[in-house]
Amino acid sequence: MIYRWRKNSVEAADQKSWRLYQFDFMGLRNTTEIVTTSAGDYVVMTIYFELSRRMGYFTIQTYIPCILTVVLSWVSFWIKKDATPARTALGITTVLTMTTLSTIARKSLPRVSYVTAMDLFVTVCFLFVFAALMEYATLNYYSSCRKPTVTKKKTSNYSLLDMRPPPPAMITLNNSVYWQEFEDTCVYECLDGKDCQSFFCCYEECKSGSWRKGRIHIDISELDSYSRVFFPTSFLLFNLVYWVGYLYL
Repeated sequence: MIYRWRKNSVEAADQKSWRLYQFDFMGLRNTTEIVTTSAGDYVVMTIYFELSRRMGYFTIQTYIPCILTVVLSWVSFWIKKDATPARTALGITTVLTMTTLSTIARKSLPRVSYVTAMDLFVTVCFLFVFAALMEYATLNYYSSCRKPTVTKKKTSNYSLLDMRPPPPAMITLNNSVYWQEFEDTCVYECLDGKDCQSFFCCYEECKSGSWRKGRIHIDISELDSYSRVFFPTSFLLFNLVYWVGYLYL
């Protein structure tokens, strides 16, 4: 005995009498197929309900907070690089916020083994926030290699009988005082014919020389200025590609 669906035998009631809060009902279809097994042939009658997930809930709960968190991480590019506590606290806070949003977003969706569109968006937002924190870490690290200004203290006249050594000269580096005997190796790398850290200019004397030809160099002091343009532009391009591909492709 073979069972088959009659034409238009399955119909949905008027949608005014029922409603799905998270989905839009797109329609239904039914199929009839014969499945062959070791026990014999069986008729399988299947009906498929086609649903489309609504974006309103996830836009408010996930997408908008993620976008605002990424934009908030860019505020550090306008904070002075000497304000280490402020920029570090802002970077860590945004990273932790993105981690929380990622966890909440996954709890509201089924546990699947493949990467969903929301997983991709949240992951890229997390990478942008993490990159903003690493940008300041890079800026702070390479800024410590800048050439210090040397200021010598006035020395008083010593008599021949005074056997005490005169006080050593002092240098000022990043508003801190160090003895001149302390020599940071990165201060003299460029003057010895080596490029400081291969790609970055430590100070003015490194910006010229034949040994720099054929290399790409970035002025580390302008890294914040580069980031103010690069991060918003790249994030805007990502959103353009993401939403066009997700909604129309």
